[in-house]
Amino acid sequence: MDISGTTGSPAPEEPPGALEVADLNAWYGSFLAVKNVSLSISSQAITAIIGPSGCGKSTFIRCLNRMHEASNGGRVRGRVLLDGQNIYDRGVDPVVIRRRIGMVFQKPSPFPTMTIFDNVAAGLRLTRLWSRRIELAEVVERSLQQAALWDEVKDKLHQAGSSLSGGQQQRLCIARALAVEPQIILLDEPCSALDPAATLKIEDLMRSLAGKYTIVIVTHNMQQAARVSDMTAFFLMDQDRAGMLVEYGRTSQLFTNPKDKRTEDYITGRFG
Repeated sequence: MDISGTTGSPAPEEPPGALEVADLNAWYGSFLAVKNVSLSISSQAITAIIGPSGCGKSTFIRCLNRMHEASNGGRVRGRVLLDGQNIYDRGVDPVVIRRRIGMVFQKPSPFPTMTIFDNVAAGLRLTRLWSRRIELAEVVERSLQQAALWDEVKDKLHQAGSSLSGGQQQRLCIARALAVEPQIILLDEPCSALDPAATLKIEDLMRSLAGKYTIVIVTHNMQQAARVSDMTAFFLMDQDRAGMLVEYGRTSQLFTNPKDKRTEDYITGRFG
């Protein structure tokens, strides 16, 4: 039955990995950290989240894969639809959600007692996503290649992951996230601890991955947001210090012709 209200062929469905956020609120105990955020995140594109410190950017993306509820006193109200299903519906397994929506944190976090190989394989072993049909070594190699790290580490896979440089460790963490074949990758200020050369490699990597994955990045670096993202969301704190969405749109439009004066003031350096 056609309920679209139109005749002819239906509109093509968006590729998997689209997120629809509706009336999202997040608390730490009694403190409201994110207030009434609604936006649509396109699949196979890069969305940047910008705004001053403390405006709820990291809390917001932690809500997108149910990491926030693991925080002390963390709770969420609202909807986050992944391919049309609310990830907060009763009966939805948060572990499955975190496999489909991977996350890489601000500080590179390889498992210090594990080798490079075992760091990448950790999620596969935990979720039992490998078998004799899909050899573990093949998945590890593919993930390291996707993370643009294979050529640098292929001869030292049994060295500790912590032996790598900071930029290499961050790409190792991205490879670990890619190994379980997520649809979406969340990056929480992935370059803040890296030098310019390592930052450039991460940015190049994001652009290469965006053809296959949906990527959401929190960044304080507005030049980075302008360089790598397709869409940008600008967050601010309201009078109660709750993070709120001020403006969301195509990056080219938001940086050159913002609709809200607060956005213009922030990106031109008048505050923040």
